[in-house]
Amino acid sequence: MKKKLRSHDWFGRKDKDGIIYRSWMKNQGMPTDMFDGRPVIGICNTFSELTPCNAHFRDHAEAVKKGVLEAGGFPVEFPVMSLGETLLKPTAMLFRNLASMDAEESIRGNPIDGVVLLTGCDKTTPSTVMGAASVGLPTIVVPGGPMLNGRYKGQTIGSGTHVWKFDEDMKTGKMTQEDCEYAESCMSRSIGHCMTMGTASTMAVMVEALGLTLSGAAAIPAADSRKKIMAQLSGRRIVEMVRDDLTIDKILTREAFENAIKVNAAVGGSSNFLIHLVAIAGRIGVPLNLDDFDTLGSKIPLLLNLMPSGTYLMEDFYYAGGLPVILNELRDLLHQNVVTVTGKNHHENIRGATENYNTNVIASYGQPLIHEAGCVIVKGNLAENGAVIKPSAATPALMQHTGRAVVFESIEDYHARIDDPDLDIDETCVMVLKYVGPVGYPGMPEVGNMALPKKILQKGVRDMIRISDGRMSGTAYGTAVLHVSPESAIGGTLALVQDGDQIELNVAERKLHLHVSDDELAKRKEAWIKPVPAADRGYVSLYVNHVMGADKGADLDFLLGSSGSAVTRDSH
Repeated sequence: MKKKLRSHDWFGRKDKDGIIYRSWMKNQGMPTDMFDGRPVIGICNTFSELTPCNAHFRDHAEAVKKGVLEAGGFPVEFPVMSLGETLLKPTAMLFRNLASMDAEESIRGNPIDGVVLLTGCDKTTPSTVMGAASVGLPTIVVPGGPMLNGRYKGQTIGSGTHVWKFDEDMKTGKMTQEDCEYAESCMSRSIGHCMTMGTASTMAVMVEALGLTLSGAAAIPAADSRKKIMAQLSGRRIVEMVRDDLTIDKILTREAFENAIKVNAAVGGSSNFLIHLVAIAGRIGVPLNLDDFDTLGSKIPLLLNLMPSGTYLMEDFYYAGGLPVILNELRDLLHQNVVTVTGKNHHENIRGATENYNTNVIASYGQPLIHEAGCVIVKGNLAENGAVIKPSAATPALMQHTGRAVVFESIEDYHARIDDPDLDIDETCVMVLKYVGPVGYPGMPEVGNMALPKKILQKGVRDMIRISDGRMSGTAYGTAVLHVSPESAIGGTLALVQDGDQIELNVAERKLHLHVSDDELAKRKEAWIKPVPAADRGYVSLYVNHVMGADKGADLDFLLGSSGSAVTRDSH
């Protein structure tokens, strides 16, 4: 028996409300037969000119519409809040949960049978997936694609990754302001998101690994015509998914999450992957915690030679064969009892598309770039709920180190003192930044990879241990201990660290320890004064009062789980 379409409750009605629903849609030039029981496909568009990575999505939406129409569907495009990592203050992460609520309620409240998510910049992917997961309709993701490789004075440069390099070169006099302004244009020379394995590329890989995209979608450059073809094919496929009742919960299983963790490690994905995947799992109801990332991913070898962990960029990854090649290398480690948007598993999807065209870009499982590359979870009295470090972007010599803490009480304190010649710091110290977690900043910005003091850079030192309750850009590198939980703003031990304290990091032993006695910490805690909330009105107030810790995905506590797609009352 053919399942009744959800949209029939709007367009199939023979009463006053049915007239309203159909008539007002017809003012856009839609003929009556568009309402004859065709699957209505919502195209969730995160286009915005203030989100440069997504500024080409009008074209992608049109390509999706073609595919939907070809398959006998009824495409309807709608906007949701777009989050641009480069422009939005104080941090796009603050608004990820808000955008997820926007996506969720837009999908649930409208006559939509299936949804296509147009995603690109970092937070637009997890936010829309979180929203769609909370509704539970058939869902497919169309990643916007990375920019073309940056080229500057004969060198290949990567968006984000080279920002940190250029900043260091400016401080040490290796680069002039004029050189930097020219390099800016060379770095961002086409449509698309960061072409390093930053968070945007990581999120694209994540949704393909989860099974939410057509095979091979993650790595296609935004400027490549094949990206539009992928969008059109996705439009066709979502119509079939509705007819097959292939809903998002059938794809986002525990096994799919485990596959994604392993794939993320193999590609050297962003540490932000953890916080977003945990949040998505919380929406779909799949148990997932930080220890799972260490257990499942930390021993996975690095197979992809991309910045910031390697040399190449996403365009090169695509030409080498893209994610299907990685999936093939990991075939014996991945669950086969999963279903993707195609209705098949990854092994079936990649059949005939596994040739590696450039072994300099994609290494084999037997001869990896790094034997153990996944993110590691360290714990101790400084991070009772855990903290994250990305070994593939860190300095091996610093993975076991004890040093004197140099503490910055806020991001403003850091900016004011970091380049002070009188700052008492050397390369053996451990830089500590407080109050940049979800509650503290608010929103948990990407400031965890603090730039080193100018006087340290001038000595030729390029890395030190840095610890914070914030995040770092996936395009960044360095020995940064991130996502410290509980965070300082709610009284975590990080808030109690003082200049001169000895901090021990031992990644092999999964240890992050503050060498201060329990009695002394208790005294400090008693004297600690909780910061004034960041806001007393609006969304920010809602956020700081309900956001969970980084170890819980920094989602809002009342958004856990799913509300489903049912809407029991009409609007007229």
